[in-house]
Amino acid sequence: MNAIQIKNVTKRYGGVTALDNVSFSFSHGKIYGFLGRNGAGKSTLINLIANRIFADQGEILIDGLPARENMDVHEKIFCMSEMDLYDTSLKIRDHFKWINRFYDSFDLEKAFRIAEQFHLDTGKKFKALSKGYQSIFKLTVALALKVPYVIFDEPVLGLDANHRELFYDLLLSDYESGERTIIIATHLIEEVANLIEEVVLIDQGKVLLQESVDDLLEQGYCVSGLASEVDSYCQGKNVIGCDELGGLKLAYILGEKTLPPQDSRLQLTAMNLQKLFVKLTEKGGN
Repeated sequence: MNAIQIKNVTKRYGGVTALDNVSFSFSHGKIYGFLGRNGAGKSTLINLIANRIFADQGEILIDGLPARENMDVHEKIFCMSEMDLYDTSLKIRDHFKWINRFYDSFDLEKAFRIAEQFHLDTGKKFKALSKGYQSIFKLTVALALKVPYVIFDEPVLGLDANHRELFYDLLLSDYESGERTIIIATHLIEEVANLIEEVVLIDQGKVLLQESVDDLLEQGYCVSGLASEVDSYCQGKNVIGCDELGGLKLAYILGEKTLPPQDSRLQLTAMNLQKLFVKLTEKGGN
């Protein structure tokens, strides 16, 4: 099976359970949004997939191969993360050359081409770069690797608006030129909402949902109006959260949309992905 399969994975840190018997898959050929609040278990799972830490129970398979300490998956997956795992005293162009020796799938010419687009000075040492340009270097490495699975963990950290737009454009162009799986873990949900095809939402060490973005947004909507009318409309519906101000109320609902009575003053509006994420996770999910 061409996928990253997470099977009954549990990871504990002392008395804290970061992941609790988690099972799901990242299928090949999709762009995923991997979403979760701070401390939800998102980074732990990414580090498990990247072989930086190991699960207490369960296993992770990449295209059917066990991921744990297995060099056969080396050319299958790459994780760009917030952590600085590079020699800070080495120049960027020398990093590119060493990565080219370590990965058969690294496109050295493409790396220098992307660096030029971002105006990344490859003659500078890693430690001499600003936080934003350190992120750009990591993005460049990930985009220049022709591996089937790429994970971007908070990819636009420190990037200005122009650089973020350039990254998203390059990412889409790269995806369209050769099918692979791209997993984006980010808190800037609305920025990636038009890029991602499927959402995996994790909270308190468990997967709350895994659905296509289109299906998810079709299910979610808001109803607003006088609190009494909103409460009456919401009877029997899956309300995932509410906001109130004075006598007015706004309810967030998952499920099939039903129109209010003709004489009703209620308003029905679409719910965006960011708001859906907030309401599903603010009280530990529904």
